[in-house]
Amino acid sequence: MAEITAAMVKALREKTDAPMMECKKALTEAAGDMARAEEVLRVKLGSKASKAASRVTAEGLIGISIAADGKSGAIVEVNCETDFVAKNDDFIAFVQQVADLVTAQAPADVAALSELALGDASVEATRAALVGKIGENLSVRRFKHFKTDNALASYLHGGKIGVLVDFDGASEVGKDLAMHIAATKPKAIDEHGVADADKEAERSVARQKAAESGKPPEIVEKMVEGAVQKFLKEVALLSQPFVKNDKLSVAQMLKEQGASIKHFELFVVGEGIEKKVSDFAAEVAAAAAGNQ
Repeated sequence: MAEITAAMVKALREKTDAPMMECKKALTEAAGDMARAEEVLRVKLGSKASKAASRVTAEGLIGISIAADGKSGAIVEVNCETDFVAKNDDFIAFVQQVADLVTAQAPADVAALSELALGDASVEATRAALVGKIGENLSVRRFKHFKTDNALASYLHGGKIGVLVDFDGASEVGKDLAMHIAATKPKAIDEHGVADADKEAERSVARQKAAESGKPPEIVEKMVEGAVQKFLKEVALLSQPFVKNDKLSVAQMLKEQGASIKHFELFVVGEGIEKKVSDFAAEVAAAAAGNQ
C-alpha cells in the first residue's frame, strides 16, 4: 500500500479545500493517486451533502446588502445547523455573496436565486460544495429585495437580527428607525398593517380572560376591544415609544424630523423553525443499549 504522507494530504486539501481527514481517507482509498483521490472526494462530499439535507437548519446569519446608489438592496437569511458554523469565515462570506447577488439580480424566489451564477458556479452548486466542506446542512431560507426612489437604511445585531428600511429623510433617521425596529420587533408600520390572524388571536385570548371576570356581556366586549387596541398600539411601529426618547412616539419623532417610513423588513434567524431539542443522556443510554 502506498504511503500517505502529510504533504500529500496537505496538497489535496489545498486543491480541493476539503477537510483534512476526508483528504486522508480519499488518498488511502485511491492508493495515493492524487487524481483518483479528487474523484473520491467529489463523490463523498456530494454524498455528505445529500445526507445532510434532512437535518434541521435553525441557526445561521442574516445578510444585508445595499447598492452603491442606495436605491436597491436586499436582506437574506441563510441557515446552518449549529452556531459554531455561523461563525465560519466561508459561511459568512457565502451569506454576504448571496445578499449582494439578490441586490443586483432581484430573483423572483429562492428557487430562481439558486440557479443564478455565483462566480464560476451556481448558488446551489456553491451551497452544496460548502455543505461538503463544512459537514453541515446549509440552506438559503428567504430573502426580500428592495427597490426605492427614497433611501435605504439597515441594522444588523450580531448577525442574528437584521432590519432593512425604506424611508424618506436624513440618514441618521433611517439608522435610528432600523435600530428601533430591531429592538421592538413591530409587526407592521401601523395598526392597519397588522395581520387579521394576529388580531383575532389577541381577541380570542382577551375574550377568554374577560369572560372570567363575571361581568355582563356588553362590559366584556368593551374589555376585549380595549385589550385589542392596547395590543395594536404595542405592535404597530408608529405608535410605539421611540427607543431613544420614550417621551415621543415613532410617529412624533418622524414628524419632528420631517421624515417618513415606507416599508421595513425584519428577519430573525430561525424564527418559526422548530428546533430539535437533544436529550444527551437519553442518546448515550440508547447508544449503550445498542452496543450490548
